[in-house]
Amino acid sequence: MLAFILRRLIQAVMVMVTVAFIAFMLFQYVGDPVVFLLGQDATPEQIRSLRADLGLDKPFFVQFWHFLVNAAQGEFGLSLRQGAKVSRLMAERFPATLELALVAAALALLVGVPMGVYAALKRGTFISQAFMTLSLLGVSLPTFLIGILLILVFAVMLGWFPSFGRGEVVQIGWWTSGLLTAKGWHHITLPAITLAIFQLTLIMRLVRAEMLEVLRTDYIKFARARGLSSRAIHFGHALKNTLVPVMTITGLQLGGLIAFAIITETVFQWPGMGLLFIQAVTFADIPVMAAYLCLIALIFVVINLVVDLLYFVVDPRLRVGHAGGH
Repeated sequence: MLAFILRRLIQAVMVMVTVAFIAFMLFQYVGDPVVFLLGQDATPEQIRSLRADLGLDKPFFVQFWHFLVNAAQGEFGLSLRQGAKVSRLMAERFPATLELALVAAALALLVGVPMGVYAALKRGTFISQAFMTLSLLGVSLPTFLIGILLILVFAVMLGWFPSFGRGEVVQIGWWTSGLLTAKGWHHITLPAITLAIFQLTLIMRLVRAEMLEVLRTDYIKFARARGLSSRAIHFGHALKNTLVPVMTITGLQLGGLIAFAIITETVFQWPGMGLLFIQAVTFADIPVMAAYLCLIALIFVVINLVVDLLYFVVDPRLRVGHAGGH
C-alpha cells in the first residue's frame, strides 16, 4: 500500500511539473507581460528596468525554476488586467466554483444512480425507455443551450429562479458560502441543474450497463440458487460491484465539473474561476491563465489519487492481490 502511494505521488509530481512547464510557456510565447504592464509608449530604459525587476532577463531554466518555486507557494504574480495578486483572485473565486461543482455532482449521483438501477432492473418498461430517451437528450444537448432554456422557462416565463449571480453569501474566514442562505440555494439551483445534466445522464447509462453486466455473472446466479431475496441480490451484491467503475467516472467528472464549469458560469454570470478564466483569455491575462491551468491540473491529480486509494477500500481483490504478491 505504501509503495503504491509513493508511486502515485511520484507520478503526480511529474504531471504537475509538466503542466507547470506548459503554463510557464504561456509567459514566453503569448505576449510580453512588460508591454502589458507599461503600455506601448514605454521607453527602452523602462522596459529594461522592469524586465530586470521581474527576472525576465535571466536564462530560460532559471526563470522556470523561479516559476516552479513560486507556483508551489501559490504565487503567480499580478493580474495584468486587474493589477491584483492572482492568488487572491483565485481564492475569492474558488469557493463559488467548488460549491457549484459539488452541488451538481451530488445532484448527478443522487438522481443518476437510482435511475440507472431502475433502468437495469426494469428493462423494457415505459419508464425505463423514457429514462433512456431523456439520457440521449442530456448527452446530445450542449450545456449552454440547456442553460439558456432553463433561464427562459424558469427565470423569464415562470419567474421562479434568478438568472444570474450567486445571491447572498456568508463569510467564514477567507471562505464564502452561499449554501448557508436561502437566497444562495435559490441562485445555485439553475446553474447546478445545468452543470449536472450531462454528468447525470452519463452516470445513469454507466450504472445501467454495469448493473446488467453484473447481473449476468455466475455469483449472482449462485446467489439466486441459494434462495436470497431479489433485494439482497440487487442491492447487497450487484449494486456494490457496480459502484467500482462508477467511482472512477464520478471522481474524474468532479474534476471535469470544476474545470469545465466555464460555460455554465458564463451563461449564469456565476462569479467563479471559470468566468475569471474567460475574462483572462479575452484580455490575454497570462498570469491568471497559468494559475487556472495549474490549479485544475492539481485538482485532477488529487482526485485521481483519492479514487485509486478508494479502490482498495471498495474492491477487496486488489488488497488480496497486493498482499499475496501476485
